[in-house]
Amino acid sequence: MSQAARRSDIGAVLHRAGKRLGDRSRGFVRAIQRRIETMIPLWLLLFGVAAAVRVGSAAGPSRTTNDLVQLILLYGLIALAPIAAYRITMAAFPPNLLPEPTGMRLAFYGRWRRLDLLAARAHPAFGPFGFMASLLLGILLNVPVRSFEFLLAVPAMSQHGPAWATILFHMMAFDVIAMNFLYAACFVVALRSNPLFPRMLLFAWLMDLLLQVAIAHRVADAPDLPVPVAAALGELLNGNVTKVLISMAIWIPYLLLSERVNVTYRSRVTAD
Repeated sequence: MSQAARRSDIGAVLHRAGKRLGDRSRGFVRAIQRRIETMIPLWLLLFGVAAAVRVGSAAGPSRTTNDLVQLILLYGLIALAPIAAYRITMAAFPPNLLPEPTGMRLAFYGRWRRLDLLAARAHPAFGPFGFMASLLLGILLNVPVRSFEFLLAVPAMSQHGPAWATILFHMMAFDVIAMNFLYAACFVVALRSNPLFPRMLLFAWLMDLLLQVAIAHRVADAPDLPVPVAAALGELLNGNVTKVLISMAIWIPYLLLSERVNVTYRSRVTAD
């Protein structure tokens, strides 16, 4: 067999493999779209049970009804934040509405040719499929992973606990609430193929990093912070920062260079 024939066979195999992967990713994304409404009650049930167990084993037991209400409110906000983001973002970006392109371009690398919105939607690379489906899954998994990490790592603390423990609990709870909301919103914007997605994801990453720094400074200033707690908190925050930086290092080049991302979210194709 000639070298050209071997290359042709390899190309055909890769093409078939890519097509199978693309078909599976489309099925995965469409399955999420169909089942996300049924996932919401399941999420509320699982997180609610886990939070109830956490409140029941609180390091600083609730002394009054007000203390218990405050704990339930915080855990409730953690559970409801991604649902609120999902509902608000779905309503803000209807599926049948052609989105307006963003006014200012931030992705300048490469040579691109503009497409009108209808031509972009008709392009074979349009839509959050292929490798983009992996990014969608990662964004969506941020919500349960972050929430259950909080339940495991941070004891429930009423206002009668030590000042450092109360500050730590509230700061970490705010971090989870804010990031659950932002990552869920990014997921929906990506699913809707809206041009705001790359910018929203970059904003979420930067906000994530900023919150880790804010938590470190705020808790470090708390009085009587035990050294073991400070060391454990430092490891946790460093781990969060590392995960965000790794995500940025992996996905930013893809968001800038991928033909699918540029067709779907920037309405352009390579000039070549």
